[in-house]
Amino acid sequence: AAHHGEEEPRTIIAVLVQAADAISAARPGARRETLESYIKRLEALEAIAKSFEGVEKCYALQAGREIRVMVQPEKLGEAECAKLARDVSKRIESELQYPGQIKVTIVRETRAVEYAK
Repeated sequence: AAHHGEEEPRTIIAVLVQAADAISAARPGARRETLESYIKRLEALEAIAKSFEGVEKCYALQAGREIRVMVQPEKLGEAECAKLARDVSKRIESELQYPGQIKVTIVRETRAVEYAK
């Protein structure tokens, strides 16, 4: 069928079904993936990000299509954050197998609070 890529879609409906099929594939369990293997995949994704220096927390989001990495602002500057995003992406590419792409977002948050009296 066209929505599985076995043949080219010939109608607008076939194109829409192909897009809907791709979107639905992102849902956990949509492709008969067991809960255990799903959790292991997310944990592996988070473990890669946590292995880098200066990483405080990380969360796999969107069924593993995105990883958000919180870093310690006193240990990593802006330039190091950009490098970290590249390094995490490269490590994910070399160590994991996944369909599509995974978005890597580095969050470096600093706050300054002062009270007027």
